[in-house]
Amino acid sequence: MSGLLGARTCPGPGEASDLKSPLGAKFREPLTEGRFQQLFGDAEQEPELPAEARLTRLWRWRARACSGPGAWRLLLARLPPLRWLPRYRWRAWLLGDAVAGVTVGIVHVPQGMAFALLTSVPPVFGLYTSFFPVLIYTLLGTGRHLSTGTFAVLSLMTGSAVERLVPEPLGRNLSGIEREQLDAQRVGAAAAVAFGSGALMLGMFALQLGVLATFLSEPVVKALTSGAALHVLVSQLPSLLGLPLPRQIGCFALFKTLAAVLMALPRSSPAELTISALSLALLLPVKELNVRFRDRLPTPIPGEIVMVLLASVLCFTSSLDTRYNVQIVGLLPGGFPQPLLPNLAALPRILADSLPMALVTFAVSASLASIYADKYSYTIDSNQELLAHGVSNLISSLFSCFPNSATLATTSLLVDAGGNTQLAGLFSCAIVLSVLLWLGPFFYYLPKAVLACINISSMRQMFFQMQELPQLWRISRVDFAVWMVTWVAVVTLSVDLGLAIGVVFSMMTVVCRTQRVRCLALGLAEGTELYRPLRENHKLLQVPGLCILSYPTPLYFGTRGQFRHNLEWHLGLGEGGKETPKTDGPPDAVAEPVRVVVLDCSGVTFADAAGAREVVQLASRCQDAGIHLLLAHCNVSVLGTLTQAGLLDRVTPEQLFVSVQDAAAHALERLEHTGPKTCTVWV
Repeated sequence: MSGLLGARTCPGPGEASDLKSPLGAKFREPLTEGRFQQLFGDAEQEPELPAEARLTRLWRWRARACSGPGAWRLLLARLPPLRWLPRYRWRAWLLGDAVAGVTVGIVHVPQGMAFALLTSVPPVFGLYTSFFPVLIYTLLGTGRHLSTGTFAVLSLMTGSAVERLVPEPLGRNLSGIEREQLDAQRVGAAAAVAFGSGALMLGMFALQLGVLATFLSEPVVKALTSGAALHVLVSQLPSLLGLPLPRQIGCFALFKTLAAVLMALPRSSPAELTISALSLALLLPVKELNVRFRDRLPTPIPGEIVMVLLASVLCFTSSLDTRYNVQIVGLLPGGFPQPLLPNLAALPRILADSLPMALVTFAVSASLASIYADKYSYTIDSNQELLAHGVSNLISSLFSCFPNSATLATTSLLVDAGGNTQLAGLFSCAIVLSVLLWLGPFFYYLPKAVLACINISSMRQMFFQMQELPQLWRISRVDFAVWMVTWVAVVTLSVDLGLAIGVVFSMMTVVCRTQRVRCLALGLAEGTELYRPLRENHKLLQVPGLCILSYPTPLYFGTRGQFRHNLEWHLGLGEGGKETPKTDGPPDAVAEPVRVVVLDCSGVTFADAAGAREVVQLASRCQDAGIHLLLAHCNVSVLGTLTQAGLLDRVTPEQLFVSVQDAAAHALERLEHTGPKTCTVWV
């Protein structure tokens, strides 16, 4: 029921109150900001030091940091194994780390070669990227359960950059030497992208910008990975069908690839189509079994390595490469590549590609590390993660590796297999190292169509993220819109442009929501000291002549107009000041002129110069209209900004209160002298 129940005369001094309300009792004197600082503030604040003294203190602090204990603390912070290795539980954790590391290493071998094809470089460079970054992250990373290496989204983004920087000749009829030269140029371009990405992350670490990961919200990251998974699927169709088609890059590449595949479909290879169908028929059910029976299986079934071995044996025994022209991996060079500095002259051209890759690397890795850190009750250092991934990409680029990051598939595999610490990465590196040194020739006859199937099957978790959309629609329509806009942009345009559009749209939704916030009129809940919005279903008390307003959003250039409009609406400060103040009560209620207004600033987290000047103008207009303005619950930052804008030229320090309750009590005392107070009760 909503309506005016009645008006009651509030008791004067010495009278008993017929309402269970603090209005009839006085517990203490209202506290202004100045009085609160006198009573509870730090009376012995240190005086501000001159510039020379501050410089001397800074040099002393740096000298202490360069001392022996300071250097040891810095070493502990930058080399996490020095902290967790002395506390390592060898009997309890070693077996789990060994099993998990070997399991992940077995998956890294075929997956690394597969993602190398996605990057447009020879398969062996995927093995390098599965070795060096994992080793470096083990030494520098803080995520105990994080598995790094090749990542499909980054491989796709790198492949697009490589194809743009080093396009394949139109004729596509290259000799062996020309093919080697083209591959070498593409490897150099991919390494340069990794170098640029690592350098950018190291720059972010130097500036302590780990907080930037928060700008990639969860809907943006999930939509990005889901859309990229569709790009991966479509880009692998030519390899599945045995069609020698050039890779499409740029905007609308997905649709261009689909059109090219449909036009060339009659020329598809029956042998490679059969290999692809059989590979998917084995890989997809094994993936499903690993997910459904993860609690019962001692270790996940290594479907990828089984498929690789079966396909290699089948191709070798049936001579599929010579009889049916099936594309195979060929010889994997043994050992390691010679360290080589990437072409630094190409860095300006790849900066636009390296920046989104650096953001995706850090956002995906930091979010994965945070998920498992919360699950297993430990903490991660976001800035140290920037250092770990920056050094990982920078150093590994010297060994011809392409960009890398943490991956969802191998991280969940490591956890399911019983991994406990970063030591599992060393066992994973041992498996990849054995392939690089001794087992490489066994993959000579591996069909590339199998690697394309591994790429597609590894996208399973990313595709299933779309199942969360109905729940996201119920929780937040805005987040749903962010998800859909990002996904559509990624699919129709490209991964990097989709990421940029998703981030911009996500930030725009935040800005728009701050501009749509309404200024709320508050009333006192009967029997309490709580002030609640008058439109809510509570029995609330409202004193005629007193208006208590709450503005629950930052006050900046984008919200100053809405702030002015809301205050004019509530206080009747229209053109010429002749408007009647509005009420949030029933439509038949008579609104009395406002004599005292309390502005609750507890929701104003910050104010810029434009917003501060708007408050100063409000104080001036209230003064001209005969309205006594009181400000309550301003934080230190907002109060400092308002003071610098000249607020104290319009109001006195006695009009600044620490809480709404104190400001309202002062307002009631001020209204006492104008006659009996009529408390209007709304329900």
